[in-house]
Amino acid sequence: MSKPSEPASDSLSVSRRGALLALGAAAVSVSASPLGAATTDIAAGRIDADSVRAGRLNQSVARWCFARTPINDLCASAKGMGLMGVDLLGDTEWEVPKQYGLQCTMGNSFGAIPVGFNRLNQHDKLLADGEAMIPKAAAAGVQKIVVFSGNRGGMSDGEGIANCITGLKRLMPVAERHGVVLCMEMLNSKVDHRDYHADHTAWAVEVAKGVNSPSFRLLYDIYHMQVMEGDVIATIKANLPWIGHFHTAGVPGRNEIDGGQELNYRGIAEFIAGSGYRGVFAHEFLPKREGMKSLREAVEVCTV
Repeated sequence: MSKPSEPASDSLSVSRRGALLALGAAAVSVSASPLGAATTDIAAGRIDADSVRAGRLNQSVARWCFARTPINDLCASAKGMGLMGVDLLGDTEWEVPKQYGLQCTMGNSFGAIPVGFNRLNQHDKLLADGEAMIPKAAAAGVQKIVVFSGNRGGMSDGEGIANCITGLKRLMPVAERHGVVLCMEMLNSKVDHRDYHADHTAWAVEVAKGVNSPSFRLLYDIYHMQVMEGDVIATIKANLPWIGHFHTAGVPGRNEIDGGQELNYRGIAEFIAGSGYRGVFAHEFLPKREGMKSLREAVEVCTV
């Protein structure tokens, strides 16, 4: 079995998930049960921005989940909470976090979720688009870009893995040269992204092994993988060398990561922090309640 190379240093568009945002905004407000000592500290105001920054996880927030908040307001709030940056920005917003001492912790893809690297007939376009975007991202200090497998469309797992490896390897020279990491996102095909190919960790890890480059890693979305396969901590532990980024959200519903959902995010955060992972841990949930309050609570639950 090949071993992963060392990852490069760690530093989507709103439209791709507009429908989900509308659903989140329309959801009725619900109260949630507290989640242990972290929530008590939140209420008492004992966890401040300095404590978050001093924590063992580098926390960020996904832009699209707060699309109705102006980007400058989101950056100001993120800075005030002690976050390190904002995830999933388009190129027109890459520079904005810098004005607040933050980073764009991941750029939007140059591809689309349903049509990705598992299709040989898409490789030339993806290569051209990637070769155009990667140097621009590097120049703006954006060190990661999300990429997608594409939907199955009747394709076998083996063929999809082989095709992804072939296409991604073509982009590795330019990505490695510019120090940019392409992160393939694993998504659930049960609820949110029907027929998506990279819907299990084992499948995506085979792609990562085949590409075997410091400029390719996996985006482990905790919400999506809990929906598809569960066993989150054990799966992360077994595959951590291939994981370059994390996303959070509550299960079920993709909402707040509080005591009203089934995952113990405090425990997950403790495990990831204790594993030695020093990449980005980004919040990507759709708030049912007041957005910045829910984000602050999530950040503090995961400050370990």
